[in-house]
Order: sequence, then structure tokens, then C-alpha cells
Amino acid sequence: MDSMEQIYLEHARTVYGFLLTRTGNPDLAEELTQETFYQAVKHVDRYEGKSSVSTWLCGIAKNLWYGYLKKQKNQASLSEAEEIPVDSAETELFRGWENLQVLRMIHRLEDPMREVIYLRLIGNLSFAQIGEIMERSENWARVTYYRGKEKVMKEAEKL
Repeated sequence: MDSMEQIYLEHARTVYGFLLTRTGNPDLAEELTQETFYQAVKHVDRYEGKSSVSTWLCGIAKNLWYGYLKKQKNQASLSEAEEIPVDSAETELFRGWENLQVLRMIHRLEDPMREVIYLRLIGNLSFAQIGEIMERSENWARVTYYRGKEKVMKEAEKL
């Protein structure tokens, strides 16, 4: 495994994006990102190499988020998610619309479809990573994303 500094430089944005899709709060996402890397350093001996480093880190981040929710017993909104810079190819499809409008349409989707789209567009994760995080196959992530994208496009045509 690379040095933790190198791992942080390569994966911090992915972990932050992943957490921001869940928290909807940039400050909380940053705090949980830092805690994720702290826990990774603390428990680096638990990394078995069965998944990619980013998937392992997102797994830690997911557990931290669930722990936070248990403590807070309420869930943050995703109102600030449109402020995240996104570099994935799929975003070209949505660039003609206002970001807030697209996020509203995506937010109306049911889970897990909504979460897959957020992870792909905002978290900029691969389908393989999404499948691992959601404990499903890469193909399931692709199909779920495609179906969600089709629903959003149909809703956009109505506008």
C-alpha cells in the first residue's frame, strides 16, 4: 500500500464527494472525511487488499456516516450538493439544465436509484466502486444508473 499521504492525495476528493452526497453538508462531509482517514491510519492493518483503496475508504466513510446518524437521529438535506464540481462524462447529459433543477429531479427518485446517481455524478465513482459500496454487482450499478437517468430525462422532457 502507498504512504497514507499519497493515499490521501489520491482519494480525499472521492471520499469527500461520497460523504457530501450523503450528508448534504460540506462542513460535515469535510469533518467525516478527515475522520475517515484518521480511522484508515489507525486500522490500516485491517485492509486486506480485496477491494480498491477508494472502496475501502468509502466503506469506512459509510460506517462513520451511519454512526453520526445514530447519534444525531436526523438526516441532513442535500440542498448544497449542486455546489460540488463534477468531472464525469455522464454530466454532459445534464449540463443543459440548471444544476438545482436536475438535483431536484434526482432527489425525487427512490433509493437505491437516487444514491447510485449521486455516487456516480457527484461522487465521481466508477460503477465497480458503486457496486462494491452498495454490496451489489458492477452490472447492477450500471443498470440502476441507466434506469434512473432515463427517469430523469423523461421528467425533464415534461418541462
